[in-house]
Amino acid sequence: MNDSVSQPNRRNWKDILFSRRMLVCVFIGFTSGMPLYVLIQLVPAWLRSNGVDLATIGLFSLVSLPYTWKFLWSPIMDRFAPPFLGRRRGWALITQVGLLISIGMLGVFDPGQSLGVIVGVVFSVALFSASQDIVIDAYRRELLADDELGTGNSFFINAYRLSSLVPGSLALILSDHLPWSSVFWITAVFMAVGMVTSLVIREVSDDALAPHTLREAVIEPFREFFARDGVAAAVAVLAFMFLYKLGDNMATALATPFYLDMGFTRTEIGAVAKIAALWASIAGSIIGGIAMLKLSINKALWIFGFVQLVTILGFAWLSVIGHDTTALFVVVSAEYLGVGLGTVALTAYIARETSLAFTATQFALFSSFIAIPRTFANASTGFLIEAMGYTGFFLLCTAVAAPGMLMLFKVAPWNGK
Repeated sequence: MNDSVSQPNRRNWKDILFSRRMLVCVFIGFTSGMPLYVLIQLVPAWLRSNGVDLATIGLFSLVSLPYTWKFLWSPIMDRFAPPFLGRRRGWALITQVGLLISIGMLGVFDPGQSLGVIVGVVFSVALFSASQDIVIDAYRRELLADDELGTGNSFFINAYRLSSLVPGSLALILSDHLPWSSVFWITAVFMAVGMVTSLVIREVSDDALAPHTLREAVIEPFREFFARDGVAAAVAVLAFMFLYKLGDNMATALATPFYLDMGFTRTEIGAVAKIAALWASIAGSIIGGIAMLKLSINKALWIFGFVQLVTILGFAWLSVIGHDTTALFVVVSAEYLGVGLGTVALTAYIARETSLAFTATQFALFSSFIAIPRTFANASTGFLIEAMGYTGFFLLCTAVAAPGMLMLFKVAPWNGK
């Protein structure tokens, strides 16, 4: 359904798995994920340890708006190329240098004295990070052939998640022994991974496909998408992107309060539920990537989507039996295995639907669009649980997952190309 390079015959899995492109996906995944975890793990810990109240820390989440609205300036990154390294590598290096400086600068300020300045610096981290995501997503789509999208995105997603160990583990340990100013600069230096990667990889964007004017960069991505197979087909694709993970987004939105209401202690949640979620989501991404060496994107969406739907029922079962740590581990592991599988398939699908002529803008638009269900889930689930109870709510989440599966008949039929 797009103008990407087609692969009439799927290649040998070894040729895909052990290619240099998979290694590139690992490094760009790490450098893409690390700044986000600085914002959601390290900054709140730093603020709280300096006596900032929880309400203020909660408001800091608003500075992450660039991740939601990044499609607004993505046409600039499609239209203009820096005077060095090329259209993708040049922008990547600029954003990575900006991230290194802005992350390092955080520790210079005292939260008790300069909270307003810190808000500005945190916003700059989010802005540079969202901009880096724009160019890295575009580069990854242009780098990978269609039959590499599943495996390449699996490598990318797992490296993205593992990057959380730097701000979420290493930096917190160092903060017990070093001043925060040193902790933030040490964390910032890890952006050198991305900077070196940008310098050594090859540029893959095709300047012949690049928009020639800013107006073209803004308008043509939308015109091309809706004209590609008609407005009805385009709306169906967007509806599918919205619906495919809505059920599991709703089911996991208030997972921690659910565990507490089932009688699990905070220690049990940390030692059982959180560890189960981490290993299962990583395992799901790995299994999904390996499976997609043999499976087409369409078939992966069907199989992984079914697993994603069925595993939601585990939460309904847990809501009935209550406090049981073995059941907690099994249910959470199954759910996040489905989450990992579904994420790999959906990310590959989004990449496939992205035109190579407008990679940055369309990918940014699609990735922003699929964030809407998470916002909807976070805003509505509390009211639904109070009205229906946990068991009824999780059964509803299972039902809500069904329309996304039914959309596959239209947008990704089992034997379709």
